[in-house]
Amino acid sequence: MSWALRFHGVGNASAVELGSPMATIERDGLPWLTIDCGNEGLSAFLAHYGQPPPALFITHTHLDHVGGFERLFVSEYFDPARRGRMPVYVPASVVPLLHQRVGAYPNVLAEGGANFWDAFRVIPVGDAFWHDGLRLEVFPARHHWPDTAFGLRLPGSLVWTGDTRPIPEQLRRHADRDELVAHDCGLHGNPSHSGLDDLEREYAPSLLARCVLYHYASAADGQAMSARGHRVALPGETFPLGEPAAPPGAPA
Repeated sequence: MSWALRFHGVGNASAVELGSPMATIERDGLPWLTIDCGNEGLSAFLAHYGQPPPALFITHTHLDHVGGFERLFVSEYFDPARRGRMPVYVPASVVPLLHQRVGAYPNVLAEGGANFWDAFRVIPVGDAFWHDGLRLEVFPARHHWPDTAFGLRLPGSLVWTGDTRPIPEQLRRHADRDELVAHDCGLHGNPSHSGLDDLEREYAPSLLARCVLYHYASAADGQAMSARGHRVALPGETFPLGEPAAPPGAPA
């Protein structure tokens, strides 16, 4: 069985040409769990796979990460075979924010008779959740405001930071099994996002060697980060992942 991470978009909210920051964990070349749902990212997903995601994890509710939900509502709600089936895993403190952002528009269908969340199977999650037989971990990121943004770990395989400032204390705990670390990073940081100088100051070289950087401002900035010796993701690029660790209680 092979695992990989496919980036659908790698840019920040202003870098439309790089696509919204969104990726899919693939198993044997098929989408297994998609992280976030921005507009440009969803377009790239549909162009590549030809169908909507089988499952979503939402890191936070800035619109470059959730702006594709209205299109997904149409595809899910009006397909009786799909309606209400797509798992959408949402950190519990993010659920009300997600509803405010994308689910609270009055009378989602002009003819009535439907609620926005009828189209999905929303699953509030805490510090861990199960998807398709595997246990994933959720941890706080440092982005914009406390308890509003989270990262994701598939133990032994992938750590996805989501939008964040450096979080060395979280990665010491949640990236200790040689996982690939997909990390928010632009050439220059700001109060909500990591810059390259921040990561080089906060992280050991051994951790930086496992990082692949996304959420940057332009192709030129990506090239500048690459020139400093770092792996920088490109739209549509895939990275191989390790086999996920067996969940607790699984047979040896």
